[in-house]
Amino acid sequence: MFASCSSAPQRPVEVFTVQSMADTLIGQANREADQGNYAEALNLLNEAWRLAVITDRPALRIRVNMARANAHYSLGRIEEAEKIWREAEMEANFTREPMLASASRVFQARSLLLSGKANPEEILALVQSEQNNLKSDKLLYAMSWTVKGMAEKDLGRYEDAEQSIMNALSIHNKERYLEQAGYDWYLIASIRSVAGNHRAAVEALFQALNFDRRAENSYGIAMDWAAMGDVSRNIGNENFAVMSWRRSAEIFRAINKNALAEEVESRIHR
Repeated sequence: MFASCSSAPQRPVEVFTVQSMADTLIGQANREADQGNYAEALNLLNEAWRLAVITDRPALRIRVNMARANAHYSLGRIEEAEKIWREAEMEANFTREPMLASASRVFQARSLLLSGKANPEEILALVQSEQNNLKSDKLLYAMSWTVKGMAEKDLGRYEDAEQSIMNALSIHNKERYLEQAGYDWYLIASIRSVAGNHRAAVEALFQALNFDRRAENSYGIAMDWAAMGDVSRNIGNENFAVMSWRRSAEIFRAINKNALAEEVESRIHR
């Protein structure tokens, strides 16, 4: 019915409009999760999942499902999270996406480690066996170093644990993932504190504060100050501990995290 025109632009080989919308939602959900707003993150990811379903792109379906599982896990819905991670792994295996299959297994390993359902040695071996598959995705590769460090911490291998988190930090810092870099320093502080190196833990927490402030990550800042109070009490600096907890609670209240504010304030009177 319409005359062809030789000057018309070439039609695209492939269309990514809906996928781009889903990718945007994943990014927004990650920012909400970094601020501790896990329910809001899950709402965004549920819409991203709808978009993944209608495009029927396996890699997008898998990535969204891994993110949805992380959100459920952060909300305490462990069984639902593990179910979705398994579904993501199955689809990755079926569609021959080895990198995403490895990522799904590492996320599941992290869940088992944190819940005490698996031996840290087993988790460490699993992560090491999957890491090569993850090198093509910087964030997932960094995540594998984080889980490795957590397992090494549980095994009392504190130097190895800190080095593993430093490897993750190097990636996050280079790629300017400020919130993730702040969390890396938070984990390093935890490792140093458990190892009895409390003053070095305080130094790490000030580094965490630096990154979280640069990212305007209020939730992360409040968590950093709460940990600062815990470590300060361990080294006998009660005045700074109380100041840190009060500052943490003030920030939590300002972002409407009143339950967390009350929990932090309760430490003052223990």
